[in-house]
Amino acid sequence: MEYTPYERAHHTYEILDTISPSNITFLNQTDPFRLLVSVILSAQTTDRQVNEVASVLFEKYPSVESLAHADIDSVKEIIRSTGYFNAKAKNIIGTAKALLEKYGGVVPFSMEELVKLPGVGRKTASVIIGQLDNQPAIIVDTHFARVVRRLGLTVATDPERIEREVAKLLPPANHYRYSMIVNLHGRQVCHARKPQCGLCQLAPYCKSYPIQ
Repeated sequence: MEYTPYERAHHTYEILDTISPSNITFLNQTDPFRLLVSVILSAQTTDRQVNEVASVLFEKYPSVESLAHADIDSVKEIIRSTGYFNAKAKNIIGTAKALLEKYGGVVPFSMEELVKLPGVGRKTASVIIGQLDNQPAIIVDTHFARVVRRLGLTVATDPERIEREVAKLLPPANHYRYSMIVNLHGRQVCHARKPQCGLCQLAPYCKSYPIQ
């Protein structure tokens, strides 16, 4: 049976919502500033690596103020294992300074304001507003993008276009939850190289399922 993208989105939401944990997080930090820095550090590396590095970073620089005035070479050395450490060090110190200067050290919960901070794109901002402020947020990382393309919800490769197209298929109240359950599904079942299609409960609604 052929399903529309709208039907695929709703069916897969219902299935994954039922079988997934009620609370899904991949980064350990929950303080807004620390989570923001962690997401900036997460580009092109693993969440496990970020969690390890973040604990060391915030032990030495526990506040917005301390990181804003941190020695950049010291920060680079701490975060070196996450990759792209030169740019990341510059961005997290720059973000700390911007938060102090413009927002009194408080992380704003506005997409428009967040994306103006150094190193913060829509994905990073979506994590913050979705996880911490319960705003509608489609978080497009590599796992999410891979799964929704395979499901046939979009053919786009551009993250912002994927975000827009998937957002249209679901009620705003379901956006953040869908982001997390699809991401988890991509990590556990719908792997990049060898997806476990034979075990996948989404197979009847997947555009890429081999039998279809």
